Amino acid sequence: MNAEPAADWRLFQGDGTQRRVTLPQAPPWRRFGGSRRGAPGPLPYLIAPEHADVVNAALHLRRPLLVTGPAGTGKSSLARAVAHELDLGEVLRWPVNSRANVQDALYRYDAIGRLRETTLSRDRGEAEPSIGSFVRLGPLGTALVPGPRPRVLLVDELDKGDVDLPNDLLTVFEEGVFEIPELARLPEAQSVIQVLAADSQDPVTVERGKVLCTEFPVVVITSNGERDFPPAFLRRCIRLDLPTPDEERLRAIVAAHLGGGALDGVEDLLRSFLQRRGPGELATDQLLNAVFLRAGGVDLDADGLLDAVLHQLGGTV
Repeated sequence: MNAEPAADWRLFQGDGTQRRVTLPQAPPWRRFGGSRRGAPGPLPYLIAPEHADVVNAALHLRRPLLVTGPAGTGKSSLARAVAHELDLGEVLRWPVNSRANVQDALYRYDAIGRLRETTLSRDRGEAEPSIGSFVRLGPLGTALVPGPRPRVLLVDELDKGDVDLPNDLLTVFEEGVFEIPELARLPEAQSVIQVLAADSQDPVTVERGKVLCTEFPVVVITSNGERDFPPAFLRRCIRLDLPTPDEERLRAIVAAHLGGGALDGVEDLLRSFLQRRGPGELATDQLLNAVFLRAGGVDLDADGLLDAVLHQLGGTV
């Protein structure tokens, strides 16, 4: 039975009249910060046993996991699921774009800021600030900081980066070490420097300008299949191809995120989603959006509303 349309679901009327309304609770996957408090743990992640085995192989071999598959198959969410289940802390995320480079992912040195602060300190007769205050590790660099437990690093959409980026990562992934030349050149008296991590204000100790991991991080690399990677890079990765969820798994995903009752009265949405879905044209979270709105009493039969929610991902917008 479809939910009755909620008379007051239209928060925005478009009539120019100012009103103070109470916003309804956001979907579980769109809650942030304090709004996540009280929620029953992280969002569920469903994965087939054969795919979980590939993840385990990468964990045992300490190799990066290269995850491919259509949009909405849970490639990026896999990193968060691994971090949660293995209690490895927050995921370090490196979103790759056309300007991304390994240098920035390892660390950044603010030479101009150091020059400015050093000049000001001299003018005030104060001690010069430590160079470490102007060095911040990137997500990749922070993942390589030695510690008793490895960190989880998500390299998101590697295929959007420069064609040479995968090859530039080979040495770092193979040896688990990198050097910060600005620190390596310091005199012996300054061989131990504290720098900033990517995800914290807590200092990280670097000796002689070198960062060498004791446990190789859990690296999850996602790709949308937009281009091929060089064989040397692929040889160092474990490959996981996530398939498009079938109808049975779609039902399980809806139930896991919204509860079993959310499946009541959504057969038409499932049929519409499956009919519209083609390779790369719809993502699973679009179905979740439609079911969430239906459960809240939103009339998805209104002109164009279902089309707006289940819009195709490909083509010109």
